[in-house]
Amino acid sequence: MKPGEPSLPVGGQAVLEGVMMRSPQALAVAVRLPNGEVLLKDEPYTSLTARYPLLKRPFFRGPVILIESLVTGIRALSFSAQAALEEEETNLGWGSIALTMGGAFLLAFLLFGFLPHYLSGLAGYLTGGRPLTPKHFLFHAIDGVIKACFLLLYIWGISRFREIHRVFEYHGAEHKSICTYEAGEPLTVENAKKHCTCHPRCGTSFLLVVLLVSLLVFAIFFPLVPPLTKPGFVNSLIQVLVKVALMFPISALSYEIIRWGGRDPDHPLARVLLWPGLATQRITTQEPDDSQLEVALAALKAVLAREEAAKAVASSQ
Repeated sequence: MKPGEPSLPVGGQAVLEGVMMRSPQALAVAVRLPNGEVLLKDEPYTSLTARYPLLKRPFFRGPVILIESLVTGIRALSFSAQAALEEEETNLGWGSIALTMGGAFLLAFLLFGFLPHYLSGLAGYLTGGRPLTPKHFLFHAIDGVIKACFLLLYIWGISRFREIHRVFEYHGAEHKSICTYEAGEPLTVENAKKHCTCHPRCGTSFLLVVLLVSLLVFAIFFPLVPPLTKPGFVNSLIQVLVKVALMFPISALSYEIIRWGGRDPDHPLARVLLWPGLATQRITTQEPDDSQLEVALAALKAVLAREEAAKAVASSQ
């Protein structure tokens, strides 16, 4: 954020026919029902970083916030699906969350972990040589390119579905609403319409920064541990598991980059690091209509109202 802008960090996520907004002490989900009304659910929220001060520190907070975002995101998606279909609300238990996250992790491991890694090794045969191994920088460069291509193809593919396209429109509404708030403007549809659908602190930007950071970390780490650079199917599987373990420090570093870039988006280095994510948001965000902006603004106003109420209670004590 620039000087003079609101200091309260607010983030969000598009859901089915709606938007989730989250601030340090509040969470709200607004959904457009089939009858045209807006269903709003808001509640107090306490992050683990607020309960345990150690987790607020740089390089600790990134993985914690990422995991919390996944959990709250899944709950918000469940609520929006039930609301959009006008079904009776049921709570999503931890078993369902674990099963959903487990399936998503397995798919990500195969599509964005093992397969690009394995194909990068085989790329050595294209030049008539031996298989490439993680000790070669070219291996990691090819691995990164394949992952980026898979990610972009996946995003482009799902954007062809009408339901996903609608979610991307709500994603744009979420960003426009937050940009309006960060600009210090009244939270109206007319003000929100003026802003861009892209935002430097978006999850899409985070994914692309993770990709870039992981390429550099892997290219440095693996040559330092020769036993981990041997070719073969089993060794490839072990190498990918090591990469998964390294994703914790990588995600921590990537979060700090996104956080810094969000505070100073005009810095030349921030522009370079955030450009791939901002460019990809041209796919993951679409221009929303007025009714979608109304939903996003309703969720944003709800979390800000709870923040004001919490501030009033704290000042009176």
